[in-house]
Amino acid sequence: MKQLKRTGFIIFLFFLTESLTLHTKPQDIDDVSITQKFIEENLGFITIIAFAQYIQEASFEEVEMLVKAMRDYKDKCLADVTLPMCSELANDVLMEKICTVEGLSQKRNFSHCCSKVGFERRLCFFHNKKPDIGFLSPLPTLDPEEKCQIYKNNRESFLNNYIYEVSRRNPFAFAPTLLTVAARFEEVTKTCCEEQDKANCFRTKAEPVIQYLKAVSSYQKNVCGALGQFGLQVLNSINIVILSQKFPRIEFKELTSLLEDISSKYDGCCEGDAVQCIRGRSKVMSHICSKQDSISSKIKECCEKKIPERGECIIYSNKDDRPKDLSLREAKFTESKRVCEDRDADQAIFFANFLYEYSRRHRELSAPELLRIAGVYEDLLKECCNTETPSECYSYAEYKFNETTEKSLKIVQRECEHFQNLGKNDLISHYLIKLTKIAPQLSTDGLTFLGKEMVAALSTCCTLSEEFACVDNLMDLVLGELCGINRNRNINPAVDRCCKTSFAFRRPCFDGLEADKTYVPPPTSEDLSTFPTDLCETHNEELQRKKNRFLVNLVKRKPGLREEELQSLLTDFTDVVERCCKAEGPEACFNEEGPKLAAKS
Repeated sequence: MKQLKRTGFIIFLFFLTESLTLHTKPQDIDDVSITQKFIEENLGFITIIAFAQYIQEASFEEVEMLVKAMRDYKDKCLADVTLPMCSELANDVLMEKICTVEGLSQKRNFSHCCSKVGFERRLCFFHNKKPDIGFLSPLPTLDPEEKCQIYKNNRESFLNNYIYEVSRRNPFAFAPTLLTVAARFEEVTKTCCEEQDKANCFRTKAEPVIQYLKAVSSYQKNVCGALGQFGLQVLNSINIVILSQKFPRIEFKELTSLLEDISSKYDGCCEGDAVQCIRGRSKVMSHICSKQDSISSKIKECCEKKIPERGECIIYSNKDDRPKDLSLREAKFTESKRVCEDRDADQAIFFANFLYEYSRRHRELSAPELLRIAGVYEDLLKECCNTETPSECYSYAEYKFNETTEKSLKIVQRECEHFQNLGKNDLISHYLIKLTKIAPQLSTDGLTFLGKEMVAALSTCCTLSEEFACVDNLMDLVLGELCGINRNRNINPAVDRCCKTSFAFRRPCFDGLEADKTYVPPPTSEDLSTFPTDLCETHNEELQRKKNRFLVNLVKRKPGLREEELQSLLTDFTDVVERCCKAEGPEACFNEEGPKLAAKS
């Protein structure tokens, strides 16, 4: 990532070098001490998160070995802070411990990272993270009674294992979020282990925790992808929109001060430096909580919570009320004669101020749409400020903004019409066909995941009053998943152009894509004629998953077929399954019907 800094990583996990690394104001000392204590008390969990995210293939036993090594390191440094190894940087210490576990780097295929040092090693470990977790075995499921017994017998081991499994499956989720999820899951466990119907309790109470992690980690991955691909300016723009909409009372000067803390936080969080991420998050939240009167009236209860719940609570709290004295329009950007002079005095501050003022006034718009409007305004001034009558030229700015929003609104309306007119299964088929045609190079699992996420976004948003912002925000997150967090990822020229040209305009860009012309389908279609022997034993949800995979593989092999033809073949597939599962010998039926279906396709 471009923004992974070569310097400035916070030193290690403990008090031992605190004064050398943390520049604090007197009023911040209590917050720093509380954060430090939290880190020390959760050293084992933090080590597991970092190791499991960097080396997802590692076994739980290997992770436990590293936790012991890190605790030994802490004890030595607390006993003698002057030891040379005690002044090393946080991630450097962790990675060195990972690399010195005998045989591990060869066994888990990361020895190339261990041959590097400093920044290059950190970057290598970052790129070693795999967003597609299909290589991992399914998440272990325990009988509720057994789960409760394990928790009762050994709470620490139970939670260690939970954090390990969740972290390796969410390699880009921030450490504070994973710690929050672990704490919430423990609360679920405590509650459900006291219930008579433990299975139902776990099923209902764990689902919100799972959905929370899914939504938050998706956003975090999207923002880190923006930072890696487009740099600090785009990251700052995203945060200006988010903060201005959430805290419309905040002064611009206070906002820019807060942005400095937030930007430094993302360096550590996006890279996977768990300690830096926790420290950075805590610093930002302390800043916000120390200025509640001028920032928000909605966060008092959040600020009374402990780390890391305080941060999660503030981030996902309700938007503050719009100030009563806030005008509907900020005239200085469209009616002033001095717009070009103000822009030229400091372009970064000028456009940040525009985005702040426009976002706090238009909380009905999505974050991507506000970024598009800012881009349109910047391009408009480039043109207008070179004319003889700039003010006349940019007086049409509001018209341009409305035009941009209308285009985005039409995309959302069309998508919600699909949601209203198609059933859930037909809707997911529609998006699987569309996605596979434009990005057939992606894995079958990856494409089916993206299709499901698009349908989930529409199911969530298309019945809400704030339909536009909701759909545009969530669909943009799905495209973030498609584009990926790694700036070196290449899919095909058209998709890469949409992913890498403009963060704000990638939605309109993807909307205009057609089937990839460079794609060459595989030569055989054997799997289209092969039906698994257990197909008749699958439940509805699993059967739908297999149908989705069949459709994606069909498009990969026959990308030239129209959507109607593909839907017809999917219906034939469903008919074959239904007919053969009712036959006396399903396997013989599948062996006969499978080749016929393959011949049709």
